Amino acid sequence: MSAGFDGFPVEGLDFYDDLEVDNTRTFWTANKQVYLDAVRTPMLALLDRLEPEFGPGKVFRPYRDLRYSHDPTPYKTHQGGYVAIGPATGWYVQVDAGGVRVSAGCFHSERESLARFRAAVDDDDSGTALERLVRRLARKGLEIGGDRLKTRPRGYPADHPRIDLLRHRSLHAGRSYGSPAWVHTGELADRVCADWRTLAPLVEWAREHIGGPTADDE
Repeated sequence: MSAGFDGFPVEGLDFYDDLEVDNTRTFWTANKQVYLDAVRTPMLALLDRLEPEFGPGKVFRPYRDLRYSHDPTPYKTHQGGYVAIGPATGWYVQVDAGGVRVSAGCFHSERESLARFRAAVDDDDSGTALERLVRRLARKGLEIGGDRLKTRPRGYPADHPRIDLLRHRSLHAGRSYGSPAWVHTGELADRVCADWRTLAPLVEWAREHIGGPTADDE
């Protein structure tokens, strides 16, 4: 499974550790080759190894979108890789100074897709199925995440049996690996593959019930 992928070098994590301190064009220009060799190239190799089972992936751009941000730093302090299997739905892997993280599910919440999500959660059959699925993933040690409203969404009673799920504007699950020694070896590909397989039922539920735009190449 891990042939052709040898993990993320220590230099890749160190690159982001330094970038968090000096997020400037000067630093980036001086260390761009480190990014290419120790971050981008391994991420492409990892996605290539996972492609036969999960489909083709893409590596997100390293530049931040500053148009609507008060933060002027130009570069992301992480590198994400994404495999889309449906609108706004798919698998994700990320490397940063702290190590590697994997997740999967629905990552965006445009108006129409959010309405479909809430309708599916409200439905007794699909909503109960999602509730059981989320509980099962949590029991396996996966963290349930996503943007959430602080209060109930309009049009739904506060005592709805799945009110916690209805508050979600996006829904995904995953886990952080940190930076154990195997993150720097080909074993990482096998770990990511195993967790993505575990997360597949959530991805399938999201693909069936949620629509909307595909994730932007941010």
